[in-house]
Amino acid sequence: MASARAMTSTRLLCLFNTTAAGSIKTLARTGCRVCLTRNMSSSPPRLQGCMSAWIIDQYGSNGVLKYTEEITVPTISSATEVMIKVHAVSLNPLDVAMRGGYGAKLLKLRRDPLSVMDSDSEFPLILGRDLSGVVVDCGSGVTHFAPGDEVWAAVPPWKQGSLAEYVTLTEYEVSHKPKVLSHIEAASIPYVANTSLSALVNGGGLCRDSSSNKRVLITGGSGGVGTFAIQLLKAWGAHVTVTCSQNAVGLVRGLGADEVLDYTAGDVVEQLETMEKFDVIFDGVGGDTEEWAMGLLKPWSGAKYVTLVTPLLLNTDSMGLLDGTLNAGCSLQSKAIQNLLSSGVFYRWGFYAPDGPALDEVSKLVDAGKILPVVEAQFSFTQVPQAFQKLEKGHARGKTVVRVAEEDDRQTEELVQDSSMETAESVQETAKQS
Repeated sequence: MASARAMTSTRLLCLFNTTAAGSIKTLARTGCRVCLTRNMSSSPPRLQGCMSAWIIDQYGSNGVLKYTEEITVPTISSATEVMIKVHAVSLNPLDVAMRGGYGAKLLKLRRDPLSVMDSDSEFPLILGRDLSGVVVDCGSGVTHFAPGDEVWAAVPPWKQGSLAEYVTLTEYEVSHKPKVLSHIEAASIPYVANTSLSALVNGGGLCRDSSSNKRVLITGGSGGVGTFAIQLLKAWGAHVTVTCSQNAVGLVRGLGADEVLDYTAGDVVEQLETMEKFDVIFDGVGGDTEEWAMGLLKPWSGAKYVTLVTPLLLNTDSMGLLDGTLNAGCSLQSKAIQNLLSSGVFYRWGFYAPDGPALDEVSKLVDAGKILPVVEAQFSFTQVPQAFQKLEKGHARGKTVVRVAEEDDRQTEELVQDSSMETAESVQETAKQS
C-alpha cells in the first residue's frame, strides 16, 4: 500500500528533478518547550538589517514586480507572534489579482482603520500568501512553537506577504508542517486548504462527521483549490463529481473524484442534468455557473451552493467602501432569499480565511497519506516574474511554487542554535536570581 501511494504521489506531483535543500535539524528539547523571549536588539546581525523580497510600489501588470534587498526584516511586535524564515512559497490567483489592485481599498482599511482619514500609501507591498519555513524567533506568549520548528501557514491578505526571506505571523495563523512533505510540497497547500475548509465547512455545512455519501459537485476542479477539495471531501467520505478540461481528467481521477465531466467535450450542463441531484455545489469558476447550477441541487433538503467568485472586493474597489459593501450585501441577500423561497436552496459566498488550527487537521490527513500535494511547476526566487506569468496563463493543474531558500539552510540552523543558546543562558540567569 505504501509503495502504491508513493507511485501515485509521483504521478501527481509535476516536480522538477531538483530537490529542496536539507531540512533544518530539530533542536533537542528537554521537559517543556522554551520559546525565545529575548529582545530583538540582541538578534544576530542578519536579523537586525534588511532582507530580500519581491515588492510592488504601484498596482499593475507583471512589470510592477521589483526585487529588492532593502526591506527591513520584520520584528516581533506582540507576545503571540513568531518569526519564520521562508523556504518556499506558492502563488495563487489572488496574488495576480492583488498585484493589479484587487481589494486595495478594503485591505488598506483592514491594515490601518485610520487610513480612511488620510491618503498614506500602502506601498511597498509584498505579495504571496502561502509559505513553508522554519521558526527562528518567538514572542514571550507563544506556547505551541519553538525556534527550529518546521511550519506552514497562509498569510492574511492584509499582511505583508511571503515572497521574502522572513515573515512574522501570530501563532494562531501558523501550523506545524506535515512531516512527510518537503518545504516545496508543503508550500502548495495552506492557502487552498484554508479556502476550501472555510467554504465547505462554513458555507457548505460539511465536515468530517457529516459528509459521508453527500453528493458534491466541484466546478473547475483541476486548480489548486479544486485538487485539494477533491481529496478533502473523499477523505471525509463524500461522493465527488468534478468538471474540468480534457487534459486534466486523468489528474482529478487520480485524486479520487468519483465522476469527471470534460466541459470541452459537449454540453456539460446536459450531462449534469442526467445525474442525481447534489447536496452541495462548490463553484470556483463563477460567470454564468450559478444560473444553471441551482437546478442541480436537491430542492427543499438543505442543499447549498457556495461560490468563491464574489463581487465584494470588486465593488468596494469601483464604488468605494460604503457603496461597494452595501451593493454586495444587497446582492447576496437578494439571491439568498430568492433561492430559498423558490426551491429551499441556500446561496452562499465562500472566502479565504487563514486558520492555523485548521491546518493542524490538514497536516494529520497529509501525514496519513489521504491528501497529496499537487505541484505543477517550481521556480527559483530570482524567477518570481516568470512564476506570475505561468500562473496568469490559467488552466492550472495544481500549484506553482517558488523556492526562496536554497543554499542557506546552514545559516538558518546557526541562527536558531544561537537563539536557543541565548534562551538557555537567560533561563539559567533567571534561575540564579531566584
